[in-house]
Amino acid sequence: MTVDAVDHRMRRARRITLLSLATNVWTTVLLPAVGLTREPDPVRVALGAVALAGFTVAQVAVLHAAVTPWLGARARRRRHLALAVAALLSLPLLGPVAAGAWPTWAWLGASLVGMTPLLFRPAAAAATGVGVLAAAAGVTAATGGPLPAALLVTGAVGAGIALLTWVQVWFWDLLVEARQGQAARVRLAAAEERLRFARDVHDLLGHDLTVIALKAELAERLAPVDGARAGREAAEARRLAASALTRVRAAVHGYRAVDLAEQAAAVGEVLRSSGVRCTVEPPVGELPAPVAADLAAVLREAGTNVLRHSRAGWCRIEITRDDGLVTLTVRNDGAGGLGPDGFSGGLRGLADRLAPSGGRVRASAEDGVFSLVATVPVTP
Repeated sequence: MTVDAVDHRMRRARRITLLSLATNVWTTVLLPAVGLTREPDPVRVALGAVALAGFTVAQVAVLHAAVTPWLGARARRRRHLALAVAALLSLPLLGPVAAGAWPTWAWLGASLVGMTPLLFRPAAAAATGVGVLAAAAGVTAATGGPLPAALLVTGAVGAGIALLTWVQVWFWDLLVEARQGQAARVRLAAAEERLRFARDVHDLLGHDLTVIALKAELAERLAPVDGARAGREAAEARRLAASALTRVRAAVHGYRAVDLAEQAAAVGEVLRSSGVRCTVEPPVGELPAPVAADLAAVLREAGTNVLRHSRAGWCRIEITRDDGLVTLTVRNDGAGGLGPDGFSGGLRGLADRLAPSGGRVRASAEDGVFSLVATVPVTP
């Protein structure tokens, strides 16, 4: 699954989740730095700073992987391994820093415990947390620090961070699954439509092709002995073939016919499912097929642009017919300053498409509201 460019709300949710995770975990990464300020030995300060920087870089990589569902399993394993190596190296490098004056490694341990929901299932995460707690106790005992304070920091603070991390990842996974479900429904609908079309074509052609094959076989057999009858059978096969071709063309034309009101309603549903409040005013009465097809193309492009190029909270789609002119108007907020010069390639292509029939496409933005207006002349 990829969080595609169209779904800007998923991108926003991903950024917020990543920032929230980083805020929770980095609080306990900053606190070990306090120990660096309390360490009198410059060598220990340097080694501790290197260890803390390496741990932080590895931690950032794991946080990024947690909200990047399209990342491969191999890349995830490399990032997890890097964090494990950085944590192990921090024991001898950061553990002695500010010994007895500040629980330096205990705070790093709390950060590591807080990361466990991103790395393991609940049982393995709990076991890893116990191991980190034991490591904090060992480092504290070896450096002469206060053991109760270290256990409280690593255990209690780490468990609190782990709980918050788990909740945030759980919500993010729900969003991803919902997005995947929505995409699966779209694919299923397309597959069902293809199957329906295939069944219709089979129903149309199956019988006729069988009869045509029999007629052709009969004409072949009769040709040496009864040319007149063979000719009649061949003519009948030709007539059946022409009739079948006509029905197939009619069926395909029916599939190609565009109901602009249905198209507008479908675009409105897509926008609503993406969190955009959408109002749709469909056309009154039927429109000529060429006009409906042209405006449907404009409508699809406009809906895509609302999702891709704006941060819209609302959108209004209106289709009117007046004085021999059909007008499609799509307005939305969150335009971000896009104006007529901000025409996308798709809109330029639509303008070229409407030009032969005398149609026009205009775009403008004012006070953060983007307006797309397409007009096509229509005979009464």
